[in-house]
Amino acid sequence: MKPAAFDYVAPRTVPEAVDALGNGGRKAQVLAGGQSLLLEMHLERIRPDLVVDINRIPELDDMQIIDNTLQVGALIRHHVFESTQAVPGPLGSLLSLAVVNIAHPPIRSRGTMVGSFGWGHPASEWCAIAMALDADIQLQGPQSARTVAARDYFHGPLKTARRPGELITSVRYPLLSEHTGVGFIEHRRTHFCFAQVAVAAILTVHDGVISEARIGLVNCADRPLRAHAAEQALTGVEIGPPMDGYQLPKHHPFTRSGRIASEQDAAPLAEPYADLEYRRHAIAVVAARTLCQAANDHRSRIGEAKGGCQ
Repeated sequence: MKPAAFDYVAPRTVPEAVDALGNGGRKAQVLAGGQSLLLEMHLERIRPDLVVDINRIPELDDMQIIDNTLQVGALIRHHVFESTQAVPGPLGSLLSLAVVNIAHPPIRSRGTMVGSFGWGHPASEWCAIAMALDADIQLQGPQSARTVAARDYFHGPLKTARRPGELITSVRYPLLSEHTGVGFIEHRRTHFCFAQVAVAAILTVHDGVISEARIGLVNCADRPLRAHAAEQALTGVEIGPPMDGYQLPKHHPFTRSGRIASEQDAAPLAEPYADLEYRRHAIAVVAARTLCQAANDHRSRIGEAKGGCQ
């Protein structure tokens, strides 16, 4: 199918883009990578009057560390994060673990991280990580700029706090300390499908005891989630010796936290290939394995740090 007719503009500054988006109340859409937009237009599920192409705005093609936060501009492509060297420390490791689950290499070379926040899809890896890390979404509107915390940004399937005429200029993530271990595991029916469930786990550990846990859930409700109840169950828990995530005992703290995530935090919907019982089981298992991955990552970092001091 071909998309319905539309007008096209390619502004060269953020004010020009915002002006185009808010011009005359037209149904406008932003084009960055086009990973989702172009498909929806070809299927005519979206019929914009105007497409605003932001790819010629150089200030949006920027990623930098500001005040111990990572600021990712609206034109930074997914593939940038495939390298663990792109972002320092555990945050870089977490982003590199997640990005390989996004679509395919050609799409990752064009699609953008910030574009995921424009759509707010429940199965977005980036959006769940933003929830887990209390990231901020920065928007520029016709009158002023504003910042919205991730916890207040997602309102439902493809519904966000972004107002008509606003442009998302960047997303800010806090950097993670070296006392942090990270994990990200995704389960899907086939490589070509959206995740049935994915989990991002961030564990801050001191002297072998978890002082803080952060867990983001992908496609476990009608929006990205943070698993607060599962996190609370881990505070003050010893991570114990190295474990294989596929052989965790039933009474292990990570197994228990995974069950809590599936029963108390998640609100999954039945799908054609996965009923509710299966989906809750998958959430529990993937969450437990991801927590184990994060604990093992912490041990590895501590080992490397000690080895470097010798």
